[in-house]
This record gives sequence, structure tokens and C-alpha cells, in this order.
Amino acid sequence: MSGHSKWSKIKRKKGALDAKRSNIFSRLAKEITVAVKEGGISDPSMNARLRIAVMNAKGQNMPKDNIDRAISKGEKDGNDLVEIFLEGYGSGRVAVFVECLSDNNNRTVADIRHIFNKRGGSLATKGSLNFIFDRKGVFSIPVMEGINMEELELEFIEAGAEDIEIEDDMITVTTALADFGNFNKKLEELGIEPQRADLQRIPTVDKRLPVAEAKTVLRMIEELEDNEDVQNVYHNLEMTEELELALEED
Repeated sequence: MSGHSKWSKIKRKKGALDAKRSNIFSRLAKEITVAVKEGGISDPSMNARLRIAVMNAKGQNMPKDNIDRAISKGEKDGNDLVEIFLEGYGSGRVAVFVECLSDNNNRTVADIRHIFNKRGGSLATKGSLNFIFDRKGVFSIPVMEGINMEELELEFIEAGAEDIEIEDDMITVTTALADFGNFNKKLEELGIEPQRADLQRIPTVDKRLPVAEAKTVLRMIEELEDNEDVQNVYHNLEMTEELELALEED
């Protein structure tokens, strides 16, 4: 898929930064709680979304007690949390898609709108960014010693892999939305546990900006990600070599 290698690289860097944030466990706990609520079952073996949420939590070294509390919360009062999707544009018309889990819709929308406005952006109507983002399954799989990569890639392609990228000690596999479940089952059959598996919004076209303006967009994205109701932020800002260099120098 065009542009995926660059995007997956950005997402890995972003993931490393996310792990440093104090609220990473809170986000994981919310996803577990909602997975119980939506699936109506607190047993991960019988609830696919919960199984993936728990797996992702373990991949971030979330303590078992935290996971158990999040599951228990989903059984008791998970109805307080609802999913909220907000779309908008940052400086330079960079497309930004924000996924939230909140117990107060009005508060969340107001907070996100304030961040957009403060940084020269604006919220857009629902569906405005449908032509910019494709929803894809993205799997991060640690490289295993002694594995035959050619045979493994054939297995992955047969299960629906659209793109396979190997960098350092991590394999990143992208699938179509419809193949997300099939690919997850294939990993289970192969006895492979991914470090992370989720549905992401991958940009179909990147937006290149001058470094100074791009930094403004990145500051807005950082503020969005620091909001306690925000689970994920997706954007189509192109990470140019000049921008990467500038960020390293900051």
C-alpha cells in the first residue's frame, strides 16, 4: 500500500512515545472496559475485542490487577463510557481523526474543539475525512529466532496480509478491515502472539508542510493525545526528513 512503510515507521515511533505517558494504562483500561460492555462477555476466549484489548495491555506491561479491575468495571458500570469520533483539520489543512472514550460527550467535544481552535485548526462534520483515511488492521509482531521468513510471509499473505514490513526486531503487517479477524485467527493457529493488534486509520494521501507549520500541527496532536478522553489520534502529516531532523534537534 502506497505510503504504508513511512506511516508504520511513524506509528512505531509514536508508540514508543505513548508508552512514556502516565495515562497509557488508563487508555488501555478504558478499551478493556468497553470491550466487555460491547461484547457482553467478560471471558476473553469468547469475546474477540476483549481478547485483543487484553493482549495489547499485556504488550504494554500493564499489571494483571489493572486488567482484572478494568474487566470488572465493564461488568458493573461500563455503560458510562461511549465512543466518540471527531474529525477536523489542523494548520495547513492536515486531516486529523480523533477517537475518544468518554463518560461526558459535551465535555469531550468542547475540550477537543478548544484544542483545534487554539492551534489554528477546526472541527469538521462527520464523514468529512472518509476519503482521506482507510481503516486497516495493523499487527506488530516481534521477530522470532529461527523462523523461516519466506514461509511465514506466504502464510501471512494467504491470511490476507496486504503489506509486510520488517524493520529491526519487529514485523508490521497490514490487512484489509474485512481480513482483520481472519489474520488474527491465523496467528493463533501458528502460535504467534502479536505485541499489538488493532484497527487503525491509515491516510491514503499525505500532506507536506514547511517545518515550522508542521511543528504547530504536531503540538496540536500532542495536546489531543494528552487529553484523558482521547484513545487515538490519526493524521496525514508527512514526516519529511527535514521535519524529523528538526524534531531530533529540539
